[in-house]
Amino acid sequence: MKILLDSCVWGGVRQSLLDAGHDVVWCGDWDRDPGDDEILTQAYKSGRVLVTLDKDFGALAIQHGRPHAGILRLVNLSTQQQAAVCPRVLSLYGAVLQTGAIITAELERVRIRRPDSSPT
Repeated sequence: MKILLDSCVWGGVRQSLLDAGHDVVWCGDWDRDPGDDEILTQAYKSGRVLVTLDKDFGALAIQHGRPHAGILRLVNLSTQQQAAVCPRVLSLYGAVLQTGAIITAELERVRIRRPDSSPT
């Protein structure tokens, strides 16, 4: 799966995703932070699921109708937990994400908002 990691996600998550066979780009490697709007646009144009800690991307997608290729938001996770939870959620829910779902993942809880629906 193609993934775009937001710069707020711990850079070590990249290696855990690469180890799981994903194609990963991390915004932390970019020369500058282009802002949320441009990050979401880049993820969509390149067909990458966006992984972030930032709830603003959900607002851009839901309230402002911005197109996206799926958003995974990690909540209340330490850096080590991010590296463990992210690949697990992508493995279990990757197909749903690629339909344009927004998933919020905590250590013991996953919420899924499918395209054009309410959270489940």
